[in-house]
Amino acid sequence: QVQLVESGGGLVQAGGSLRLSCAASLRTSGPYAMGWFRQAPGKEREFVGGINWSGSTLRYSNSVKGLFTISRDNAKNTVYLQMNTLKPEDTAVYYCAADINQPYVAPVTVHDYDYWGQGTQVTVSS
Repeated sequence: QVQLVESGGGLVQAGGSLRLSCAASLRTSGPYAMGWFRQAPGKEREFVGGINWSGSTLRYSNSVKGLFTISRDNAKNTVYLQMNTLKPEDTAVYYCAADINQPYVAPVTVHDYDYWGQGTQVTVSS
């Protein structure tokens, strides 16, 4: 069982930055991959970035590549999403997710992930 809690969302002006955190609590040991997704009103949940257990594999959606950076600290059971040069179209609820079945890859689809956080709102004003 994995519980995920996101934090760090808020309101920021276009061009600004935010860093999201996702703290994971695990009742079972073992590696897991982590991902960040987002969902804007009226839209489907979309992949933002993913990181494998060791941090050696990173994946990003084309829309955030070069602007967002995903990282993790396994000693703290925490994954981060540094978001720079934010745009109004980045406005969404951001979710972190854990994949315990494919810990050494960085999956990119919603269906790959087993556990989800409750989400944190990010609003970028123009």
